[in-house]
Amino acid sequence: MAKFNSKSFNPQAFGAYVERIPNVTKSELAQSGAVGVNENARAALSNQTGSVYARVPYFGRISAATSQNNDGASNISATTTTTYEQGFVVASRMDSWTERSFSKNVTAGVDFMDSVAAQIADYKAEVQQGILLKMLEGIFDMNTTGSTIEATSAKAFIENHTYDVTGVDDGHLAATTLNSAIQQACGDNMDAFKLVLMHSVVATNLENLNLMRFLTYTDKNGITRDLNIGTWNGRVVLIDDGMPVEEVAASGDDPAYTKYTTYVLGEGAIVLDNIGDHVPYEMSRDPAKNGGEDTLFVRDRYICGVEGLSFEKPASLTVSAANSDLADGDNWCIINDGTVAVPHKSIAVARIISKG
Repeated sequence: MAKFNSKSFNPQAFGAYVERIPNVTKSELAQSGAVGVNENARAALSNQTGSVYARVPYFGRISAATSQNNDGASNISATTTTTYEQGFVVASRMDSWTERSFSKNVTAGVDFMDSVAAQIADYKAEVQQGILLKMLEGIFDMNTTGSTIEATSAKAFIENHTYDVTGVDDGHLAATTLNSAIQQACGDNMDAFKLVLMHSVVATNLENLNLMRFLTYTDKNGITRDLNIGTWNGRVVLIDDGMPVEEVAASGDDPAYTKYTTYVLGEGAIVLDNIGDHVPYEMSRDPAKNGGEDTLFVRDRYICGVEGLSFEKPASLTVSAANSDLADGDNWCIINDGTVAVPHKSIAVARIISKG
């Protein structure tokens, strides 16, 4: 049996232990309600046969625009629905940590591997957040050049789902920013947006303007207290300094500034489903090297996708999507049937660009 610091190692029990560790890392995007699953993609990719890519049927909707007047003398013209396909890709990740047995001899018995184990839950959340941010980077960098349905629909999506206020007044978020951004993105479907993910600098600006409200609860004694969960125009706000930040250099008379990206998402807008590796946890001991050392190995497989968009697997991607693949806009497109794309306003993903 494998060993963990010279003790018997049960990978199933270890996995359950990791799941119980409280996650205190600020990896809000990966833990928010914005992350969902696609059951069809899971069914296609959750087996352990090395599946890395799947195309899932995406059914078109009927429309009231085809409704006809019944005057008692006209024939009914029939229409048909179209079908689309949505691409999902698997991103496999792995890591390992090695500790020397001798370390215990010089640190009064400190168990470094126990420390590693206790941090794995936070580590996994950081890995997922990195994947999520790269997917968002990719979909806002889709190809918009040309007259193809992919290019024109991508152009409409990026233009309408990006709300840049860096050139408006002081460039900061204002009272009307959120509502204007989500209305521009999804029109009468703006209620689909539920979550706002922002950098702490942006959140502080909102608080200073009294635009942030905090949820409250009333205890059994009837005393109402604030919770550390904010809302902005009724949308839950998650604060995380992992959100994109870019330093913009001075240009002409315009001074340098810091550009912040705030994401607004609907529930389940992002698909990031951990379907597990065949051997998720494994221990190895080398009794000879460095006087004896233990190595812990960790592996995960994630289904990656965005509702309303398709990941189009490039020929170069054979076994796993790297973060660079997910961030490459050429690998993403709005779901379409070759002639018509799904309406961009059905995609509950938007970004706000600001100076704070």
